[in-house]
Amino acid sequence: MKKVLYSSALVVLVAFSACKKDYTCECTTSDGQGGDYKSSVTIHSTKKDAESACSGKSSATSGGTTVTASCKIK
Repeated sequence: MKKVLYSSALVVLVAFSACKKDYTCECTTSDGQGGDYKSSVTIHSTKKDAESACSGKSSATSGGTTVTASCKIK
């Protein structure tokens, strides 16, 4: 009986650890001329996948102006 109870508890624990939740990805964008802009998007996924989709820093140059964005999970 103890084996059945432990096995059931393990299955429940694993099921809850892989749940998908809503995570907020917040980004700050700077245009290099004193303008900072904030935006956010909700990602419904596991924490690991949400961090992967949100993380990172990117930059692009357009018309001589470099725009930099930095995003992270909040």
